[in-house]
Amino acid sequence: MADPPPTAHRIAVTGGGPGGLYTAALLKRLDPTRDITLWERNPPDTTFGFGVVLSDETLGGIEHADPAVHAALRAHLVRWNDIHIVHRGTRHTTTGHGFAAVERRRLLALLQARCRSLGVRLRFATEAPPPPRLSAAYDLVVAADGIHSTTRRTYAHAFRPHLTAHRCRYLWLATDFAFDAFRFEFAETEHGLMHLHGYPYAPDASTVIVEMREEVWRRAGFDTPDTAASVDRCARIFAEALRGRPLRSNDSAWTTFRTLVTERWSHGNVVLLGDAAHTAHFSIGSGTKLAVEDAVALAAALAEQDTLARALTAYEEERRPVVASTQRAAHASLEWFEELPFRLDQPPRRFAFDLLTRSRRVTHAGLRLRDPRFTASVEREFGCPPGTPPMFTPFSLRGLTLRNRVVVSPMDMYSAVDGVPGDFHLVHLGARALGGAALVMTEMVCVSPEGRITPGCAGLYTARQAEAWARVVAFVHDRAPGTAIGVQLGHSGRKGSTRRMWEGRDEPLPDGNWPLVAASPLPYTPRSQVPRELTGARLTEVREQFTAAARRAARAGFDLLELHCAHGYLLSGFLSPLTNRRTDAYGGTLAHRLRFPLEVFDAVRGVWPGERPMTVRISATDWAEGGTSAEDAVEIARAFAAHGADAVDVSTGQVVAAERPRYGRSYQTPYADRVRHQARVPVIAVGAISSWDDVNSLILAGRADLCALGRPHLYDPHWTLHAAAEQGYDGPGVRWPDPYRAGSRPPPTGRADAPRPRFTPGR
Repeated sequence: MADPPPTAHRIAVTGGGPGGLYTAALLKRLDPTRDITLWERNPPDTTFGFGVVLSDETLGGIEHADPAVHAALRAHLVRWNDIHIVHRGTRHTTTGHGFAAVERRRLLALLQARCRSLGVRLRFATEAPPPPRLSAAYDLVVAADGIHSTTRRTYAHAFRPHLTAHRCRYLWLATDFAFDAFRFEFAETEHGLMHLHGYPYAPDASTVIVEMREEVWRRAGFDTPDTAASVDRCARIFAEALRGRPLRSNDSAWTTFRTLVTERWSHGNVVLLGDAAHTAHFSIGSGTKLAVEDAVALAAALAEQDTLARALTAYEEERRPVVASTQRAAHASLEWFEELPFRLDQPPRRFAFDLLTRSRRVTHAGLRLRDPRFTASVEREFGCPPGTPPMFTPFSLRGLTLRNRVVVSPMDMYSAVDGVPGDFHLVHLGARALGGAALVMTEMVCVSPEGRITPGCAGLYTARQAEAWARVVAFVHDRAPGTAIGVQLGHSGRKGSTRRMWEGRDEPLPDGNWPLVAASPLPYTPRSQVPRELTGARLTEVREQFTAAARRAARAGFDLLELHCAHGYLLSGFLSPLTNRRTDAYGGTLAHRLRFPLEVFDAVRGVWPGERPMTVRISATDWAEGGTSAEDAVEIARAFAAHGADAVDVSTGQVVAAERPRYGRSYQTPYADRVRHQARVPVIAVGAISSWDDVNSLILAGRADLCALGRPHLYDPHWTLHAAAEQGYDGPGVRWPDPYRAGSRPPPTGRADAPRPRFTPGR
């Protein structure tokens, strides 16, 4: 029999919050021979918060890891199911959410008692020895010392932390009565919008957080050092929500939330945990939850791995994806609150639904299960006919009415010969047109041979190409009636003359290269060709190439035209300050950088049939310092809308090779949301939208008007038809082609039912 795996025996824990205490208790419980000491600089009853919200998932983890802690905690939990959202004097209530909270002091006392009962040494009101001394004296050092972690600061070169400050100020308070639900309330004051988050944590007490944007905070005079006066003013502003009760603080101070991300969580025998390693905005109630779950994972890794190094690696590998997902959700939530002023004018129930689904973790389908009555009321306000999911409601752009909200996103196939789309394109686009989407978009169709990305890119610069596209359009119109097909026109700019994607993405051709043009003579990568700067007659020539392609597209019968001004291609290169270094009338300020793309748009709109819509795809951020910002994206969208764009297709990135995107589910949709609300223009959302539940949620919340999906339609050309079948929908928003109608229901599968229990066994 193998020897048991060695474990860290002498353990130091810094930080006496829930994460540190629970870690110490778990490690001692799993191995009573361990010698564990915990340091906390404050006295044992000092805390700077009031209540802690714990999910059922977290409570289940606590129960499994330490039933004694769970049993002690359960007796003090306050539970509730409702959320109240007060929007301009009207309260909307939704139920079925299942919250639990406990007083923070109580939680700390329970964990302290558990540690003492197990033999953990607790040293309160005592600074921990310097991290290097602890590291030398102990087998393992667990740094749970919070956002201001001394340990993380000491080893910053190894942990590589990144702190991002956000735009709202908040004050953490309490009141001496219990809300009967989680409450959100919004006060539109002379200084600007302020909002309240409140929830009960004891039978006679609630946490209250007051938050507002920095500029509102300053205009209201909250930037004075008199916190007591701030507390009194907040109580008056939200007197109705507080039932006239006062607010109290606990050494609270106005602060700005900071998101912490660390590149590594361990260094030698030192490991970070909880807020020392990562933070997530309080609006999704995750701080204590993440710390407690970190503790469980660390204790398990130490028990399961045969060396400390492997245990710390396993701990980080298990927790990092979970934390990253939570941080993405928290970032979406905090941005929602930062952009609140632009959302208040929504219809009241849509506003409430938007708030509930802000982090993208609560969805339309989830709310239908939790509270079908509330969700149905939102759908009625939106205009969904009975039994119709939001994604299957129609939407009109100029003279084109789309029967549902699903778009097959433009996807480069790199399969044309001399720019001519062939049988592959007919089958590829035809299959997706038969698959139920309202609008099928071509790949980027290039306006000149020099405007191709690769030798396999399709074009619209010859009559032969136009005839081939007319064949594809005719098939869609004839065999998939009710489905629209759109063409995306673009020019590769500095990203042209490369190999096909599967041969080496963005890699220059080994031979047969053609010259490139761009806004400025800047190569895309160090290996890329240096483009020539477009000037004078060449600008006119490119503009005329776009208009000639648009005329051919109109004759081919396309229903919609999209101008590609994203992803670092030619027109996008004019928009971004990272790729446009010009000093003439086409460079410098955003207004000047917009000039040539708008000239091209105007020229194309001038030859495109007036009843047919035009859209524009933009990159709403470059994901790089000094590049296009979200604020710039709003101005870009406004400019195109003012020139006649019927909708803006909001993508991001691919403008510079050194970008650092924040990938994740629906990661680009917050930019579409912002453009829609601030530029007041219809938007197409795109980017890691993968489920029909996501589409329903985005449409019903008012974050997008249409949703474009790429990879899901590669995986399943009939994605939209299957979405209808899975939701039990068979209405006008989707149509099964007659030859396919026999497949409109999921095929039966073999049964494997276990026998039903029939008898109750005796005692």
